[in-house]
Amino acid sequence: MIEENASGAAGTAEHDPDAAWDGDRLSLGVAARLSRYLQVLTQARKMGKDTISSQELSDYTHINSTQIRRDLSGFGKFGKRGVGYNVDSLVREIRKILRTAGQHNIALFGAGNLGQAIASSDIFADHGFRIVAVFDTDPTVVGRSVGGLTVREFDDLERVVSEEDVVVGVLAVPAESAQEVADRLVDAGVKIIFNYSEQLLQTPPEVTVHTSSPAVDLLYALYFYLT
Repeated sequence: MIEENASGAAGTAEHDPDAAWDGDRLSLGVAARLSRYLQVLTQARKMGKDTISSQELSDYTHINSTQIRRDLSGFGKFGKRGVGYNVDSLVREIRKILRTAGQHNIALFGAGNLGQAIASSDIFADHGFRIVAVFDTDPTVVGRSVGGLTVREFDDLERVVSEEDVVVGVLAVPAESAQEVADRLVDAGVKIIFNYSEQLLQTPPEVTVHTSSPAVDLLYALYFYLT
């Protein structure tokens, strides 16, 4: 592991033998926290910050600063006491740890209001994901430009997934259409599906499905606020 101090200098780092790994994989808790740190760091970089302290990370994530330092020290010495962490260096290292370094291609399904918002947002690009194709079944929408991409016909799915090396399918479609899209993605070899619909998707065990629901997120937040 490369040791990164606040100035970006490199050296040999010692590993914490108690780092939460399951074989060669992170524990769910560590992976979730590192993802939250990365989200904050990415935004801090966009705001022009060069360094950030564990206390600042704690303020934005509501994770104890001691826990943050423990999580990061398990993979190397990234910060310098009194100075903090170099934002660029820590972004690079966390992406390596999470195995998300490089670029990953996304196919977006649905060019309605939600799909257009997703295609026009930097939310994926900020983390190394690139939307390479947008699909819709509405003939009045196909051929239009959304997020700088021409909306494609659904029939092109398999060819585009293969040619563009798509690794993630994002579903911004009505609930009644979601399972069909998921089935086609699975058949095309896509292993990760991000589902913005309310449909419960049935997929093989080797396919990861993440269903995003603002209502569920609010219920989760309210539980901790009200109890």
